[in-house]
This record gives sequence, structure tokens and C-alpha cells, in this order.
Amino acid sequence: MVGNGQKVYDNCPYYQEPTFCNNDLEKEAVYPGHDILGHPYDFILSPLPGERSARKIVLPFRSDLVEKMDIKKGDYVLGRPMGAGCPVPHVLSVIEAEPVTGLLYTWVVGPLYSRDREAKDVIAYHMIGFEGIAGNISKEPALGCRATFLPGFCMMNLNHTGLVNMVLEKSEGFHVRIEDIRILASKD
Repeated sequence: MVGNGQKVYDNCPYYQEPTFCNNDLEKEAVYPGHDILGHPYDFILSPLPGERSARKIVLPFRSDLVEKMDIKKGDYVLGRPMGAGCPVPHVLSVIEAEPVTGLLYTWVVGPLYSRDREAKDVIAYHMIGFEGIAGNISKEPALGCRATFLPGFCMMNLNHTGLVNMVLEKSEGFHVRIEDIRILASKD
């Protein structure tokens, strides 16, 4: 209705002018040591140096869509991690598309960042793994052990769990890869 002149934004009591400028969407996050349900996590998963988010490895429910939709590095993909039960659609920037398996190596960029770009909609996918730097550590990640962690970009602020299958001690911290991802959301 605003587009055709029937209404103006000021008529809406919930409308606020955007406060960001120059597409500067990155903000400093504060992590209190527990998720939104009050459950503690072992660590926060942060981006690798120079990257925009922790890497998220996903597999569309139909892996043939990677080939059929010609998904490749630099594309934006829209979908929901339905395999884990997450209700939030994610916009992902593709780092690498694996043609044999259909795996997509991505960064989570969010809907606002990608609003002016075309996104290929795969509808639903499985969260296969994450890779990033473990920060705010209360329990160090251990190879072969299940860890409880919070992806730094998680909009629901819910703990995830996964099997740690790589730990590299680097100057910026523990570089970890975690697979077999589940969302932990139980009421006490």
C-alpha cells in the first residue's frame, strides 16, 4: 500500500527508520555464558579470521538441486534447517558447492544482508557441520567428543550439539570442525 501511495510509513505505530548505514550490519554480540533457555554451553563458535560467520556445511534435502539450480561459489541460498527442526529460514553465502555429494560450504549472512541479491531457494536442508574458532570457552573442545556450543550467528540463541572431529590449536584460538549437529532445546 505504501508503494502505490495509499499509506505512508509514519501511519504504522511499529515502523522505525533503519538505523544502519552503508550496509554496515555487523554488531558486537554479548554472550552471557548460557543460551536463551538458561543452559550453559562449552563455547561460542565464531568465524575463522577474515570470514563473516562460522562456516556452515549443509545438505539440501534434494542434493540434486545443487546441480539442477547450478549453485556455485558466490551464490546466495535460502532455506530452513528443517532436518534439525529450526523454524528460522537462513540466507547462506556459498563458499564451495560440492557437485558429487551436494554439500554446500557456506557462511550465514541473513535476510537483510541479501535483500538486494538473488537467492536460490532450496526450501529445506540438513545441517551437516560447522567450522570456526571456539571462543568464550568454558570447556575445551576435545576430538571425538560431543560438545555443546552456540553458533555466534544463531538468531534463536539456542545451544547446538555436535561431534568434534577436528581441533587445531592456532594463534587465534581453537579451530574446530563439528558434525552430526542437533539443536538442544529442552525445558528444565
